[in-house]
Amino acid sequence: MTYIPTTLIDRSFRERIVLVGVLFPGHSADELDRELDELALLVDTAGADVVARVIQRRDRPDPATFLGSGKVDELREISLAVDSDTVVFDHDLSPAQQRNLERLLGRTAIDRTAVILDIFAQNARSPEGKAQVELALLQYRLPRLRRASGSLSQQAGGIGTRGPGETQLEVDRRRLVQRMHKLQRDLKEVSRTRGVQRQSRARGRHREVTLVGYTNAGKSSLLNRLTDAGVPAENRLFVTLDPRTRQLQMPGGETVLVTDTVGFISKLPHELVDAFKSTLDSVRLADLLVHVVDGSSDVALDEIEAVREVLREIGADSVPELLVFNKCDVEGSESRDLAQENPGSVAISALTGEGIEGLIATIGDRLRVDDRVVTLALPVERGDLIAAAHREGDVLDQESRDDVVVLRVVLDAVGAARFDEWRVSA
Repeated sequence: MTYIPTTLIDRSFRERIVLVGVLFPGHSADELDRELDELALLVDTAGADVVARVIQRRDRPDPATFLGSGKVDELREISLAVDSDTVVFDHDLSPAQQRNLERLLGRTAIDRTAVILDIFAQNARSPEGKAQVELALLQYRLPRLRRASGSLSQQAGGIGTRGPGETQLEVDRRRLVQRMHKLQRDLKEVSRTRGVQRQSRARGRHREVTLVGYTNAGKSSLLNRLTDAGVPAENRLFVTLDPRTRQLQMPGGETVLVTDTVGFISKLPHELVDAFKSTLDSVRLADLLVHVVDGSSDVALDEIEAVREVLREIGADSVPELLVFNKCDVEGSESRDLAQENPGSVAISALTGEGIEGLIATIGDRLRVDDRVVTLALPVERGDLIAAAHREGDVLDQESRDDVVVLRVVLDAVGAARFDEWRVSA
């Protein structure tokens, strides 16, 4: 086991954390270092300080303590030496492993999932976001529920042997399950409302573009740059939890709806994916995903794959994707090189506005992939039809011929069907 001390600013009011990573076969030391660096950022975002890192090589996790009894003794000594409050594992711990570690270490032991859930709980603002995070927390805590005191008796087996401790546990579990069911009902109602809103948007014929990407890639900054949305955009993880939708006027006059979503991360807890399904519907039902990538990140390609893994998990991997490499203004950024290596992608800076016009043009081109250019011959006296054609699609050309107005216009399938009787061959 390797002990790597970390020099930090003295902030005694913040929790002191020891990070634990385990190097399994097939996993390189560099990958583990990157994962621990990301975990350290998560811990800092949650409001605590990392004071040490502990790394160990193992063939497989120990069923009881994940590390094994001898290594747990070493971890306890290190934790005492740095006066840590909590030990955070980069891997998921089972409830039994967590209980055993806390008993042997004499301090709190949690995993990466608990840290992410804590950050989400701090950042949730809307009633929907708070309900989603609370549901995820309860799903995580239910199997870990136990009495704080060991003085109450537990189940000994057989009818009539249940002690007061077991009875209280059952009461606590029942209350948690009841609360979870209420939250699930509330979120289903929110999902139904979103469905009604989405049907209204469909009748309005607006195309929908959803911003996705790794947390802190710059999605909110890009939404502000595209639409003057004025949403908070900070250099912190998981600032955006609640989806925000704004209108974007395209150069041809078409209105596109752009939605900012929660950022993704590697090892995103399943509890959060389940709880945020109603929010993530905007991703699955979008016409185009604008996948924002931090081009200044050393692991940009790994972050792309992590996002795509979540997209596969929520059933959004079939939605058309446009890669956008952000932060080309940052010194050492590889945004432009990455854009050249990925044909059809775009390099931009959401901060300075560089490349934004090209991005908007590319979004327009990608949205037209499923559209059709049709030629319409409309009676000159039918100004209502001519105006409707301009509203429905992107008019490329207009010419008056005798008693008709001939338009070449980009229409989707619904719009083309509406003007079917006025269509002529090109």
